[in-house]
Formats: sequence, structure tokens, C-alpha cells
Amino acid sequence: MTRKIVRHAPIVKGVPHLLHGGDYNPDQWLKSKEATWKEDMRLARLAGINTLSVGIFAWAALEPEEGRYEFGWLDEIMDLMAENGISAVLATPSGARPGWMSHRYPEVLRVNGDRSKNRHGGRHNHCLTSPVYREKTLAINTALAERYGKHPALGVWHLSNEYGGECHCDLCQERFRAFLQDKYGSLDELNEAWWTAFWAKTYSDWSHIESPSTHWRGEQDIHGLHLDWMRFTTEQFVDFYLHEAAPLKAITPDVPCTTNLMGTYPGIDYFRLAQVLDVVSWDSYPQWSGTERDVRTGAEAAFHHDLTRSLKGKPFMLMESSPSATNWRPVAKLHRPGVHLLQSLQAVAHGSDTVQYFQFRKGRGGSEKFHGAVVDHEGTENTRVFRDVAEVGARLAELDAVVGTDTPAEVAVVFDWHNRWALDDMKGMLQQKTGYHRTVVDHYKAFWEQGVPTDVIDSSLIAEPGYLDRYKVLVAPMLHMLRPGVAEAVDAFVRRGGTFVASYATGYVDENDRTFLGGFPGPLRDTLGVWCEEIDALYEDDRNALEWDGRSYEAFDLCELVHAETAEVLGTYGADFYAGSPALTVNARGEGQAYFIATRTGEDFLDDFYRGLVASTGVERALAADLPAGVTAQVRTDGQTDHVFVQNLNPTAAAVDLGAEGILELAPFSTAILDRPRPQV
Repeated sequence: MTRKIVRHAPIVKGVPHLLHGGDYNPDQWLKSKEATWKEDMRLARLAGINTLSVGIFAWAALEPEEGRYEFGWLDEIMDLMAENGISAVLATPSGARPGWMSHRYPEVLRVNGDRSKNRHGGRHNHCLTSPVYREKTLAINTALAERYGKHPALGVWHLSNEYGGECHCDLCQERFRAFLQDKYGSLDELNEAWWTAFWAKTYSDWSHIESPSTHWRGEQDIHGLHLDWMRFTTEQFVDFYLHEAAPLKAITPDVPCTTNLMGTYPGIDYFRLAQVLDVVSWDSYPQWSGTERDVRTGAEAAFHHDLTRSLKGKPFMLMESSPSATNWRPVAKLHRPGVHLLQSLQAVAHGSDTVQYFQFRKGRGGSEKFHGAVVDHEGTENTRVFRDVAEVGARLAELDAVVGTDTPAEVAVVFDWHNRWALDDMKGMLQQKTGYHRTVVDHYKAFWEQGVPTDVIDSSLIAEPGYLDRYKVLVAPMLHMLRPGVAEAVDAFVRRGGTFVASYATGYVDENDRTFLGGFPGPLRDTLGVWCEEIDALYEDDRNALEWDGRSYEAFDLCELVHAETAEVLGTYGADFYAGSPALTVNARGEGQAYFIATRTGEDFLDDFYRGLVASTGVERALAADLPAGVTAQVRTDGQTDHVFVQNLNPTAAAVDLGAEGILELAPFSTAILDRPRPQV
């Protein structure tokens, strides 16, 4: 089945351009606003900036005393932005509440896993259950929507900032118990799901259940409890987001709402949170080195962009990035020439319709005063970084044709938060060092290097009827947890002609972290045609080998001992007592095939294996050319015209042979955009 290509509407209604801008904090400059604000507008225009995020962390300036709002300064800024053709990404201020609230209503303060209560300070230090906090956020959000709902500058609502953390207070404990009662119905069902007979942990009363504790005498050993706590915490953020958004949607139903995510932040299932967002946004801070190591950095950034795009399957917002140094990194290295443009266009290539920064103007104090910004403390356009930003602005202004375009992919790689939680909690294999995130990126990188457009999906999507029809290849590294319906959908995908790739540590537990009986990989055993009897965890300096196709590849960390049942053995182990036993298999099933990689390997094996797979399955590549190491390609399309972004992540020049079209020369850290008619099927 061919995936239908969709042209999406611009993120800001009536603004058919890529958005360029960043976090702006005019409330930090109230005492010098006459000298600063209009100059900021001049500098924004000069840099090609057409959007600014305002109001983030501005609660103390908006409501300096309970019930007394001060909107005058924000009125001036919104008017200035409208006059200068700048759209506002207007934030709700719930990410950092004012001091008067903490001291008058201590219930809003979070309680930590060790049951200690936070004091006022930092940010995101609030209880999501607190009736007071919900009342105060509802009041100020309503006031913002009523005041600015018809303002010509309003483009997007930015709810809070980087949701994260959790609260273990009594209010949240009661809400957690209600969540569990609704999910399980009875304690008998809960005890069975959590396998609480282990160590006499059976619950006899709902009131005895508490959240997992980091205190040494608290509950830490019931894995089902921890999984459900993480699911509950996700639902807390979903519910709080909906609470925040309610007055905005009621008063301004046509203005999209978002909250900025943080890549693969482990504390929230972003696939669930994305269901309630109008548009997904995220904050990207790659750790560029200016060396050949940037190829790996680029692959990781691309993975996060593709994940973010896949959350809703449409263009997203790059809400934050740094135009140069990222101050909270252990080493705040400057961007080398060309790198800022490279990272900005990489986001666009993978589906972003915005390039935004933290921050527009550097503040004078606080922990982020040395973070990269468009406008430095020097205060003018006469800086290298400002010129880099202006270069991005000029390049984006030429790309109106890209706005709203699709990013079709015939390959999907699975990254599953619930699976990650289970692996992180595992007592076995490589405790707390299972490397799930890195492993998924390793498999993704092998496609990225070939210029193969790739979606990054959640396993729950797999179970949706017809969802997998759009793909030719499905890769699910370390899918330790199989949630309901996933194995059946994968098997159907393979039977009708799909190619499935699984790895070691697959199919061990169900959605409650209870092991499958009858042999691993559980309900995928028939699909993969193997029985995985044992798994060997290797010491850091241990090495084995995977012998395949006349080559020997290094094997390390985890080696699964496999019996080939209906599968064909393609590769074997080279050492230890299981030398000669299967290490790589393929199982023909129906019209398709299922591969099993039994051991962790280096990138050299994955590159060779997936290069052959891409060739044999005929999946779409952005560019039908052999890409040099460190050069990749990505495509965005409206169904008629393809926009192919070819990027060189090397600190040296590179060249791509385009055949009859000649040689494409690429400077270090550069991007070429090739437009071509899209082949019609």
C-alpha cells in the first residue's frame, strides 16, 4: 500500500512561511524598555526573524500579587510584534510560579520520591494535582486568552515549558490509587498483574498502595507498580495540559496549542502526550564538536527530529535550539562556521516548519546568562553568531515551497517508552546499562546514512488496524515488552509481505512486566522462527564474534543463545561454548520475512546488514546515489515536487556522484537542496 502524501496547513494561520525566531524575555528588561524593546524589533527584522516566544516564566511579572494582573508591558510587546510582522508564540506561565503562591499555598510544592518536600525555587516545582495550582493556572490562562485572543500578533499558544518531574504528595497518592482502581477494578486483578506474591507484597487494601520510593525502606521491587506509576505520571501531564488548554481552546479555537518536548525524556510517554497536542514542538541541543564525530551527533539529532515528526505524522516545531554555545553542557563549545545553518536545515529536512532558539537576547543574570543567543551582551548585530542567525533567516525565507510538505517513509523503527521503562527497571542482563536508546539509534543510523526516510514509532501504533500497511520494513530493536496486539499485528505484517527485524532481548515480558511462559521471544516465536533459550551478558572487556557473509564482526554486551526452529541460519557465533550456534537468522513466513539479530554488534555489521536489506526490499531513498561517509539525504514533498536536502556533516569537503546530473560538491558542514519532480506511481 502506498502512503498517501498530505500537504499540511501552515502552523500559523495566514503565515505560509517557515517560522524563524526564539524565546524572548522582555519582562527582564522592563527598567530599560525604552532603549531595548524597539532595538530588539530592529534586530529581529535584520536577522529575518518572524516569530518570538513570549511570556515563558513571566508569571511574577504578569501577576506580581495574587489576583492583581499587570498586562501593560505584554500589551506593548504584542503591539510591537504586530507592527513588525512578528507572530507571537504566547506562553502560559505555569512552568515557574511566583513566590507569593509558594508561601501562601504550600500545597503547590512538590514532594519527591524520598518523601521530602521541595522549597520554593527552580522551576517545574509544582504539584499537578493541587486544586490551588489548577485554580491559579486556569485563572491566568483565561485572562491571557480573553485579552489576547483577537490580537493580530497571536500565532500559537505555548503551554508551560518542558513538562517534567513527578510529585509524591498525599494528593497525588490518592489520585494514583484512583487511577489504579479505574484500571484494575479489584485488588485481585492488581495483585495478579503485579505478581505481588513475590516477597509477600500482596495488597489487601487500596490505601496501602504508595508510589515507588527512592527512600531505602520504600517500595522499589514491584516492577508493575513502577510501570503503572510512570503511566500515571504521563496521564497527570496529559490531564494538566488539557486543564491548561481548556480556556484557550474555548476562547481561541483556531489557534494551535503546543508544549515543548525534550526528545526522548524518560519521564513521560510522548506518544500519549502528543495525542492531545495540536502541533508537536521540541527543544534540540546537539553537542557538536566540529570534527568527524559530528556524523554520530547528526544521526542522533536526526533520530530525535524523526521521532518528533512521527508523534503526529506531520510537520513539527523546533521550539528551542542554540545558535552557538549551550551553557548547561559540561563543555560549552561554540558552533564552528556553518554548523548553525547545518543544524537548522537538518531540522527542516526532517519535518520542522520552524527554526527557533533559546534565546533571542542574553539575560544579565541567572543560570542561563551565558547560553547562546541571537543578541549577545554586546547588544548589536556586529557578532559572528548574529550573522550566522541572519544567514539562516535568509535561507529559510527562500523555502516557502517546503512549508507543510510531507516526509513519507517506507521504513519504521520502534522506540517505545513503556519498553524503555521495563528495560531500565530490569534486574538481569546488564542492570541499568541495557543501552536501549543507543541501540535504537544505532539501527536508525544505518538507514540515515543511506538517505532512507524513516519514521520512529511507538509499539502501540503497530496494533492499530492497517497502521503498518504504509511500511515495507519494520525494525524493533530490543522490544523486550510486547503490549497487547503487537505480536499479532507484526505477524500479519510479515505474512502479507513485510520485512521485520528484531534483536536480542525481544519478547520477554507483557505490558505488566510479567514474563511470557513457553519460551522467548514469547508471542513472536512463530514469526521469528527461533527459540531463545538463554542470554549471556558479557563483561565490559569480553568479546565474541558474529560470522556472516564471509566476514567476522565484533559481538559484545549481550549474546542470545538461539535455537533455529523454522528460521534459516545466516550467521553464527565465533567463540565461547556457543560457537557455531545461530547469531543471525531469517524466517520466511507468508509473503514476507523476519530477521533476528541475536547479539549486539558494532555499526559496521548494522551498516552492511541494512545496506543489503535496503537493496533487497527496494525502500525509497531520498537520493539514488552512493552517499560518501558523513553525507546523508532527506526528502520533503508535496506529492508533485520533491525537495531533497543533501547534507555534509564532515569538517572536510565531500562530493556526491549524481550520474547524468553531474557531481554535487559539498563544502564542510553544508547543505544543498535539490528540487525534482516526484515520480508518480
